[in-house]
Amino acid sequence: MITVMGAGAFGTALAVSLSRNGPVRLWAHDARHVEAMQRTGQNERRLPGVPLPTNITFCAGLETFSSEDTVLLAVPMQRLRGVLEGHRGVLSQARLVACCKGMELSTGKGPVQIVQEICHAATPAILTGPSFAADIAKGLPTALTLACADVRAGEALQQALTTPNLRIYRTSDTIGAELGGALKNVMAIGAGVVMGAALGDSARAALMTRGFAEMTRMAVALGAEPETLAGLSGFGDLVLTCTSEQSRNYRFGLSLGRNEAFDPSVTVEGAATARAVHEKAQALGLEMPITTAITGLISGELQVDQAMDMLLSRPLKEE
Repeated sequence: MITVMGAGAFGTALAVSLSRNGPVRLWAHDARHVEAMQRTGQNERRLPGVPLPTNITFCAGLETFSSEDTVLLAVPMQRLRGVLEGHRGVLSQARLVACCKGMELSTGKGPVQIVQEICHAATPAILTGPSFAADIAKGLPTALTLACADVRAGEALQQALTTPNLRIYRTSDTIGAELGGALKNVMAIGAGVVMGAALGDSARAALMTRGFAEMTRMAVALGAEPETLAGLSGFGDLVLTCTSEQSRNYRFGLSLGRNEAFDPSVTVEGAATARAVHEKAQALGLEMPITTAITGLISGELQVDQAMDMLLSRPLKEE
């Protein structure tokens, strides 16, 4: 049995896609949300207009959970620790697949690291790559990376999570996969700023390219394989989120570039991640000027013209 914890747009879309393979359980922390989905056959709160197949069951508790279940953790990155701690007893030995992207602000840790810290006996993995909830829910095709250090468990998860519209590639490099998903959110904010400030497509392409260099620099410094960053979890997701308004991080950047208010109810994982990445880069002595500029824009310490001047006036060097 596959359980998806998190009835946001992405968790719901994953449940819809996975239900094509068999029964799926969709967990939401709010019992009223569960009742509404049961009554309407839709997740009107988070993914309106998408019918939920009848072989998806809904729950606000895990009373019927088995330790043999595969659990997809589709909760916001900054809430992952609390969800795991609140359900540590039933999740302690499960196969736990993180589906959130980012870096915990308070610790600088990624989702796999947090799973390992809280659920010691669990098998941790991460599912990441270019994927918008609306596309997945419609059955549109994409390819994702499944990273699991346990090769046999990774092979089993690859089989279980592949669906007619989701092609899953496998790696054992969990560090690279989780950092690719986290760092691209920061760069997506920067790309949105560029376009919101009408700096042009050429500037966006330059930011994406140099941003990818920063992503790879930090990931390799933390033990990742550079090939992982060049794959779906890094470069693939970077391209998607830097070029589409379906990305909340990109839309947030657009609002910064236009000097407009942004809906505070919308989760923007890259905002907290930018601060965490900036702090980690400083601790490691890594030069990450784009991340520094984006962090300054988010905090309000920099204006767009100041950030642009800061980046363009850096010393010239070889690529």
